[in-house]
Amino acid sequence: MTLRLAVTPGEPAGIGPDLLIQLVQEGYPHELVAIADPQMLQDRAQQLGLKLTLRTITTRARPLLPGELAIEPCKLAVAVKPGQTTPQNAPAVIEAVDKAIAGCLDNTYNALITGPINKAVINDAGIPFSGHTEYLAAQSNTPHVVMMLATEGLRVALATTHLPLSKVAEAITSELLEKCLRILHSEMLNKFALHNPRILVCGLNPHAGENGHLGEEEITTISPLVKKLNAEGFNLTGPLPADSLFTPQYLNNADAVLAMYHDQGLPVLKYQGFGKAVNITLGLPFIRTSVDHGTALELAGTGKASTGSLAYAIEYAAKLADAHLHPKARLSQG
Repeated sequence: MTLRLAVTPGEPAGIGPDLLIQLVQEGYPHELVAIADPQMLQDRAQQLGLKLTLRTITTRARPLLPGELAIEPCKLAVAVKPGQTTPQNAPAVIEAVDKAIAGCLDNTYNALITGPINKAVINDAGIPFSGHTEYLAAQSNTPHVVMMLATEGLRVALATTHLPLSKVAEAITSELLEKCLRILHSEMLNKFALHNPRILVCGLNPHAGENGHLGEEEITTISPLVKKLNAEGFNLTGPLPADSLFTPQYLNNADAVLAMYHDQGLPVLKYQGFGKAVNITLGLPFIRTSVDHGTALELAGTGKASTGSLAYAIEYAAKLADAHLHPKARLSQG
């Protein structure tokens, strides 16, 4: 089945448009729909010296021919110079995301892939914006979402994300962890089509607290919740020391890991999958993946940016969409 996948290139002066244009030069088995300014894409293709044909969306999704993209127009306020951001175009960047959300909610699109965005430029335009994830949750009336990064053979979800380390311990409450684990378990069942998802839960402290000698959060908060959810039929193991959890002994028998904080889990994942990792937002009423890098303004228009992360984000979104449509097919790691 040919899927229809929405792609928002993100910051128009960054590498998002470049990557999408580069990626479709040999065609694509699914229909990628750029929600962007058509003229901006044509101008960037010319700057890159690459072919680009834009086609309108028809009733049925069709694979892309070489150098072809489907388009849902979203006009910018001013012409774009690669590498030079302007707040004048920020409303159009947000409008593109809004169109993508609407298209996912009404099933026009099977999934959304977001390119790198410049939060500072959007805020400079007077639009309060803390990030894609928070915006997608708010616009889709989703009360809680979970950030997960994935690469070949490893999926890591985060209980807390962009918090100072000094604030993490107080944020790790039973209520928070229960929300995260219920979302992670549900998404593994429903979007990843895993029948009995095996989830490893990191401890917060070194050596998972060492029986209370190095911290008590494992005893007071994490262990009781793991026991409670396992009694409901979850398949959780933990809390485990993070320094031994990320080894084949454990990972070979797991579908996902819940890390307690950003730098507990992501350095391992990025070491294993640098340049080929994808950010997935769990808990939304649609599938959303994203690149794991920024706008790289200095590379915009040069043709030197690597398409690896965008290619993987699109591939992963397509896998999830296919698994969602055909839930009897178990989605493997990677």
